[in-house]
Amino acid sequence: MDERTEIVLLPEAAREVGAVVDRIAPDAWEAPSPCAGWSVRDVLNHLTSEHLWAPHLLRGETLDQVGDRYDGDVLGQDPAGAWRRAVAGSMLAFGTADPAAPVHVSFGQIGTREYASQMLVDLTVHAWDLARGAGVPYAGVPDAVEAAFAYEKPRVSSHAAAGIFAPPLPTPSESRLDQLVALLGRDPGWPARG
Repeated sequence: MDERTEIVLLPEAAREVGAVVDRIAPDAWEAPSPCAGWSVRDVLNHLTSEHLWAPHLLRGETLDQVGDRYDGDVLGQDPAGAWRRAVAGSMLAFGTADPAAPVHVSFGQIGTREYASQMLVDLTVHAWDLARGAGVPYAGVPDAVEAAFAYEKPRVSSHAAAGIFAPPLPTPSESRLDQLVALLGRDPGWPARG
């Protein structure tokens, strides 16, 4: 992968999240998702919050400087609109970020490329969570799924131990998306709503 591959894939993965969000029925927001303990709305709230943080972190701000402004409900009465506004700012920030610049995160500093990889994983896996919980289709962006799998595969033990993701589950599936969600502790056969 070249230096900006993850950053280049982010907008396409974000558009896929938007396509899922646009298909969520009004009565599906409180439905459970495959992300343990989270409703469909909770998953989108998490993603939206992450993307509200991104422009600050990509400008070099610390967690303390950002503070608690994005804690709690960031979706309000218009979840889809809140998502679109947050991701527009995030994608603009990633598109103009220095790929080698440090980014402050909860466990220290990482590079912009590493941060983009983490955000790509979140977009890809949480789009699946949203789609499964809301009962809408999602196939993933093949290159994003592949990049997310390649990023997480060597890190899965440490991420599971840290509680970032549940321990991996076995899957006989040859689908890379199924393999990715199973790697991150989700059952690829999790029942869709309905």
